[in-house]
Amino acid sequence: MPPDPEIFALAQQVGERLRRSGRSLAVAESCTGGLLGAALTDVPGSSTYFLGGVISYADRVKVEQLGVPEATLRQHGAVSEQVAAAMASGVQRLLRADVGVSITGVAGPEAEGSKPVGLTFVGIAAPTLPSAASGGGEVTTSTYRFQWTGDRWDNRRRSVIAALELLVRAPGI
Repeated sequence: MPPDPEIFALAQQVGERLRRSGRSLAVAESCTGGLLGAALTDVPGSSTYFLGGVISYADRVKVEQLGVPEATLRQHGAVSEQVAAAMASGVQRLLRADVGVSITGVAGPEAEGSKPVGLTFVGIAAPTLPSAASGGGEVTTSTYRFQWTGDRWDNRRRSVIAALELLVRAPGI
């Protein structure tokens, strides 16, 4: 199946920024189940900047692989800005990337407790100074909240688009 043209164009822009800056990227995905990583690898030459990712659908994977504190999951839930931030920082550290990006949300069709269908958080851990991944600078983690209104597929697609758009504009890339 050919890539979605809108997603592909954004992934190309992200790739161009990373290639120009010499930075690397890693992803941590929950509700999107690897769609962001797939979008990035649709771009030829992405192996020069894309390191890989973790699909952390289960909370246990968020804790064991990404270092999300269990207390954070208990207090805020998997779909929260705190978990999105911890996932982005965790994958950045785990894969020793310059930039880590995460997506966690309620794709649907059912709400998760008090969290409505479509609620999504994107986290970005990016350097504020040169060579943060090698210990030479600081990393800032930012989170972004979205409320989609589509079906499961549309909510996941929109989450990938949002993450790519944020990466196109993110400082430190």
